Order: sequence, then structure tokens, then C-alpha cells
Amino acid sequence: MENQDINEESINNQQDTNIQNEATIEENVTAQPTAEELLAEEKDRYIRLYAEFENYKKRTSKEKMEFFQYANQDMMVSMLGVLDDFERAIKEIAKNGNPADLQGVELIYNKFKNKLTEKGLKIMEVRAGDGFNVDFHEAITQIPAPSEDLKGKIVDVIETGYTLGDKVIRFAKVVTGN
Repeated sequence: MENQDINEESINNQQDTNIQNEATIEENVTAQPTAEELLAEEKDRYIRLYAEFENYKKRTSKEKMEFFQYANQDMMVSMLGVLDDFERAIKEIAKNGNPADLQGVELIYNKFKNKLTEKGLKIMEVRAGDGFNVDFHEAITQIPAPSEDLKGKIVDVIETGYTLGDKVIRFAKVVTGN
């Protein structure tokens, strides 16, 4: 009787193993993708690759435009000192000099300034009484405000600020009221 129980048990084990093998075979058969699934997967990969390439083209185009826009920034910054010297010379000639000399220097100054403006240089319009803005102004010092309405505002402009396109290339140096 024991042999019969052992035989029945081994037959049951074999049947369980066969059922498991059949299930595994069915899983393997269903695990292989169909042609439609493969096509959908390849189409998805293609669309993603195409979108990535379009983003790359846009990004490099934008970088190239920014490069050309700000490529002459160093030259512009170096020319600001010459522009400042012209402004100082015009003030001194106006005080002490000959009006004919002043006209010649102003003519050269305006021509130089116009050429820089054509290349994208913009003068920051800063006046005494304007509000102090850290994004455009650099406070050199603070002095007691001459009047109550100048507290926390610009009292004097020491050096003109400039922008190239939308980028500040030199902050306006100002004195603020305290």
C-alpha cells in the first residue's frame, strides 16, 4: 500500500511539473512581442529621437545667436573707458576752452557713440532721485540725504552704466541717500 501511495504521489508530482512546464511554455510564447507591438515600439523610439533632435537644433541655434550677440562684449567694455574720456574732455573744454575745439571733440564723440550704439550698446538712463536698483546700479557710497524724499534713492551718478542687448556690461556707479 505504501508503494501505491508513493506511486500516486510521484504521478501527482509529475503532473504538477507538466502543468508548470506548460505554463512556462505559454509564458514564453506570449512573452515574444507581436509585429504590431514591435512596430509601435520602434515608432515611439523614432518620435522620441526626432523630438530630441529638434530640441538640439533649437538649442544650438539659440546658443549661436547669443554667441554672435555678445561676441563683441569684451571690445565694447574696453571702449567704455574711451567714451568716458571723451565725456570728461568735453566737460573740461566747455569750462576752459575754445568753442571751436568743443565742436570738433563733440563731433568725434557723437560719431564714436553712434557707432557703438549701432552695435547694440545702450546707455542706462540714471538720474538723481531715481530709485536704487541692485540689478542696474552699484552703490559707491552712502551720504546723508539732502532731503527726505532722497532717502534710499540715488543722490548722484558717478559713472554711467551701459547694457549690451539685455545684458548689463557695466553697472552705473551711484551715491545713495541715507
